[in-house]
Amino acid sequence: MENIDTLICAAHVIPVEPRAVLAEHAVAVRDGLIVALAPTGEALARFAAREVVRLDRHVLLPGFVNLHCHAAMALMRGLADDRPLMEWLEKHIWPAEARHASDEFVHDGSLLAIAEMLRGGVTCVNDMYFFPGATARAALRAGMRAALGIIAIEFPSAYAADPREYLEKGLATRDAYRGEPLLSFCLAPHAPYTVGDETMRRIAVLSEELDLPIHTHVHETVAEIQQGLARNGARPIERLRALGVVGPRLIAVHCVHLEEREIELFARENVSVAHCPTSNMKLASGIAPVALLRHAGVRVGVGTDGAASNNRLDVLAEARNAALLAKVTSGDAATLGALEAIEMATLAGARALGLEERIGSIAAGKAADLTAISLDAVETVPCFDAASHVVYAAGRENVTHVWVEGQARLVDRELRSIDEQDLREKARWWKEKLA
Repeated sequence: MENIDTLICAAHVIPVEPRAVLAEHAVAVRDGLIVALAPTGEALARFAAREVVRLDRHVLLPGFVNLHCHAAMALMRGLADDRPLMEWLEKHIWPAEARHASDEFVHDGSLLAIAEMLRGGVTCVNDMYFFPGATARAALRAGMRAALGIIAIEFPSAYAADPREYLEKGLATRDAYRGEPLLSFCLAPHAPYTVGDETMRRIAVLSEELDLPIHTHVHETVAEIQQGLARNGARPIERLRALGVVGPRLIAVHCVHLEEREIELFARENVSVAHCPTSNMKLASGIAPVALLRHAGVRVGVGTDGAASNNRLDVLAEARNAALLAKVTSGDAATLGALEAIEMATLAGARALGLEERIGSIAAGKAADLTAISLDAVETVPCFDAASHVVYAAGRENVTHVWVEGQARLVDRELRSIDEQDLREKARWWKEKLA
C-alpha cells in the first residue's frame, strides 16, 4: 500500500475537469498535493493514510476562487449602503480610507475577510488594495492562497504619493515574498478613470516583462464610459487597447456595459472577465452580459468585490446569482447550468490568474485546495443532483471542511488557524474608530 497523509472519502466528488459528479469517490493527499482521485473502495485498498476523513453526506469540490476582492474593506461592511457607485466612492469610501487606511487596518480587515471566505469554501482570493504586504501577512497567518494586487492609482494615499511609488512599493512587496507557495501577484491599476496613460503604458510593459496578470475595474457603469468618451474621445476598453493593456493577461472586472465589438475583442485577445453580480446589482450598475461573453468564448470567473459593496464575501452566492442572471437575461433556462457555474467559481478563476496548473480542479499533481459541503441539512434533502444542490440549494453555512495545500483550515465549521474571538474584538474596535 502507498503511504499518504490524508484520504478524503466523500459521497460525491465534483472534479470540475471533467464536468461530472462522481459518486462514492476519494481524494488521496500527500505533501500538500493530490495523489489520486479514485472510487472509495479502490482508494481504501490502495492507500495507507495517516488520517481518513469520511464525508458520507457531503460533496467535495475544488476550493472556490474569488476572482475580485478588496479584502480589507470588510471593516467597512455596511458603512455607506444604498448609494450609487460614484457617490458611494467619493463621499464615503475614499474619505474613510484617507482617514483610516494603514498597514494595521489592512492586516486586520484582510484577516477578517479571509476568515469569512474560508468559512464559505474560498481557498484563493485575487485582492486589490493598499498595503498589499499587510494582506500577504494575513493570508499567510491564515494559511490561505492569495493573488495580491500591486495597486496603482493617480491620487496619493497613506500608502504612496504617486503612481511611481505605488508600483515601486508593490514590486518590492513581490520581491519580499518571492518563493511563498501560497502567494502570487497581479498588477492592479484601479480603473481607467483613476489611472493615466503613462501609468497604464508602464503597467502593460511590466506585465509583459514579469509575466504578471493585470487586474482592473472596467466598464462598471454607464457614467464611467461617458466620462471616458468626454475625457479621452474613446470608450475605456478602446483606450486600454490602444495603451497595450488588453491581452491574455488582462482580468477585466465587472464589464457590465459591453458592445458586441468589445466582446469580440475580449474573445480574440483571450481576456478574462471577473463577474461580480451581487455588487453590480447592489450598486445598480447593471447586469454583465455573461451569456454572450461565454458564447463568444470569453473566460468568465466570479468575484465578490469588497464587503463594503456586496456585503458578503460569498463566492457560492455569486455563482448562484451568476447562473440565475444569465438565465433571465438570455431567456433560456438552460443557459449557465450548475456544473458551468461551479467551473466559473473554481477553474475559470484559476486560469485567469495563471494558476490552472496548481489549483481549480481535482486532479493528480495539483495542490489539495478542497472544499466540502454538507448536503444533510433539512434545506438540502433529498438530493437528486449534487451539482444542482451546490449552486441552487446549499449556502456557505453548509461548508464544513476546507483544505489549502492539504492543510485543514476549516473542520466542522471551526477555523483552525484563526482566533475568531480575537477577530471579533478587533472588528468592534475598528467599528468605533470608523464611526
